[in-house]
Amino acid sequence: MAPPVDPNRVLLTGENSFIRLSSDGGKTMSDRISHWRVLWCPAGTGHALFIQSQLTGGARVYADNVAVARWLQSTIETLLFPAFADTKLPVRLAEFERWGDPRSAAVEQVSSDEDQIALTWYDFLDPFVLNAPPGFGGRPLGVFSTFFPARGAQVTVNGKFAPGLPWLEMRGDRQASTACLAWSETWVKPIA
Repeated sequence: MAPPVDPNRVLLTGENSFIRLSSDGGKTMSDRISHWRVLWCPAGTGHALFIQSQLTGGARVYADNVAVARWLQSTIETLLFPAFADTKLPVRLAEFERWGDPRSAAVEQVSSDEDQIALTWYDFLDPFVLNAPPGFGGRPLGVFSTFFPARGAQVTVNGKFAPGLPWLEMRGDRQASTACLAWSETWVKPIA
């Protein structure tokens, strides 16, 4: 019988929901968003939003804890999307609020002195657990997460809508999309 405890060291637990939009069914990506709600990591707790959109004129970072945003950039975003790992990007202080859930629609509101950003996921597919231990896909870190894929998503920045749409994609044998709530997410690293 396999032991009930994962053998790796925990790096983070929380959420990392995302949206990727395209105007041509995924051939090119127009907008990429990575939203983090960190319940625990070595840099503390907090929220971070990494966004690259036509509406922002490039990559931006928003956070309510700068240390958490920088830790995410140097530890995890460097593996996920190098443009978000650029620590030369200023971190814009923001407040984060969520309402709704996968039974209808979920909204993340990000408010800074200059910007109001709303991320919305809706029309959900069946949820599943992503199990990608260290080494999976050539990544040194592992991640375990509950995915709630959405057929629909929208992004607004200061009242303007991003024109693209998410598209469907497979994750293993499960139907997913490029817009997922990724909750109960834990990132791990092998114990040296």
